[in-house]
Amino acid sequence: MNLALLFDGDFVAPNRAVLQGRRLEHIKSVLGIAIGDHLPVGRMNGLMGLGKVVKLTHSEAELVVMLDQQPPAQLPLTLVLAMPRPKMFRRILQTSATLGVKDIWLINSYKVEKSFWQTPLLSDENLHENLTLGLEQAKDTVMPNVHIRKLFKPFVEDELPALLKGKQALVAHPGTLTPCPTHLSNPAVLCVGPEGGFTPYEVGKLEEAGCLGVHLGPRILRVETAVPVLASRLFDACS
Repeated sequence: MNLALLFDGDFVAPNRAVLQGRRLEHIKSVLGIAIGDHLPVGRMNGLMGLGKVVKLTHSEAELVVMLDQQPPAQLPLTLVLAMPRPKMFRRILQTSATLGVKDIWLINSYKVEKSFWQTPLLSDENLHENLTLGLEQAKDTVMPNVHIRKLFKPFVEDELPALLKGKQALVAHPGTLTPCPTHLSNPAVLCVGPEGGFTPYEVGKLEEAGCLGVHLGPRILRVETAVPVLASRLFDACS
């Protein structure tokens, strides 16, 4: 936790906040914080700054906070992701938030098992928790938006074209002819398939919607590896 993320409910006064639970345990056991120490803090969807510990007990830490810094710029990337298997999904969520991705669309695909959609990780509480962990890692405060679409064709035909307007649209798929571009300066939409990739039909539908098929070379990467590699290749802000 490189930044203690503060929520509205943590504030007991305009410039005072109380930490409990996981955040309290971290600053005590990992950071070794004592009364009088300062630590980086940020208000959810707001400014960042420093918090001074003025009270510390076994159950809470009270901070006097000064928030005067803007969070880092968001990555101008919309990530359209075929629902990953649950054991990867948590890591991909956290990594995406750490990289600065603020718009994530989870979609269906032929190779996405139905059971993937039953994971508790899709609950609002679990999405919020994992995205928060990613933000804390990156010292960011702006919560990403996650959209869930369980029907592939209606999404691609009815919603995707509007998402692509004014953006460079890409579908990452092994075997396509075009290498993934680099050093983009304009917003982009990146579609990433499940383990095993999108089917030819799905790639065709994404290309019909306006996506260009791109590849990362001859090696086949896991989705959890491909997402950060693609993002860092597309945008210098990840480098």
